[in-house]
Amino acid sequence: MIHDQQDHFNITLMCELLQVSRQGYYDWIDRPLSPAALQRATLVEAIRQAHVESHCRYGSPNIHQDLLEQGLPCCLNTVATRMKEHGIKSNVGRKFRVTTTDSQHDHPVFENRLNRDFTANAPNQKWAADITYIPTDEGFLYLAGIVDLFSRKIVGWSMKDTLHTDLCVEALEMALASRQPRFPLLHHSDRGCQYASREYQDTLAAFTLDCSMSRVGNCWDNAVVESLWASLKNELVFQRTFATRQQAKDAIFEWIVVWYNRKRRHSSLGYVSPEAFEAQQN
Repeated sequence: MIHDQQDHFNITLMCELLQVSRQGYYDWIDRPLSPAALQRATLVEAIRQAHVESHCRYGSPNIHQDLLEQGLPCCLNTVATRMKEHGIKSNVGRKFRVTTTDSQHDHPVFENRLNRDFTANAPNQKWAADITYIPTDEGFLYLAGIVDLFSRKIVGWSMKDTLHTDLCVEALEMALASRQPRFPLLHHSDRGCQYASREYQDTLAAFTLDCSMSRVGNCWDNAVVESLWASLKNELVFQRTFATRQQAKDAIFEWIVVWYNRKRRHSSLGYVSPEAFEAQQN
């Protein structure tokens, strides 16, 4: 404590107040670190670096995995303890829930064929789609996304300032173009008018995708994408204010492409990223 505050308070005064001899303090400064102390300092520095590289999003489980991949042996409890001691913590904490679904329409709807089975044996067997919004000083920016339930990878997305059907159609077309799926493929969404619209259903039919829809007012039927939106909000949107929709678009693009798909670890995937998980299967 004396060493940390030496630029702010008189050393002699602090030694007197804390009942430490002045000579003892200077002897402590000159004394080399013990092997245990050096190892602890190395671990703390590695934790700080991993925390910064995650943009302060990671907690102890993911940082522990980072350190193991770097060849730094440690246990999860030790990492958690060091983080607590040094005030290193994830900036993710707020819960998020928003509804963008308008199910009051005359379009046909489909049964819940997914039935909360969010597992898949290979890519492009099951996709889940949903919409969320991001506040900006210019107004809301709407984001439609499609997730491959095999790897939790975001395979298609679109961002616009309206909730028109083309927002969702463009996300679907991106997913189809980038993944070029073999069939059958089950596409799950809520019963919103965008997904039930003729334009969207015609696109699904053109590529012979099977359609599944959540039950009315039941967010758990599409829990994987709901969790994705919570991560986006907690890790990015709640951490800053966007002056324009373009600023939000740029930040979300980076979050999806650079962070989420390529780097963000998922406990359900064995603490690897979606792209790393898919690469392991090849």
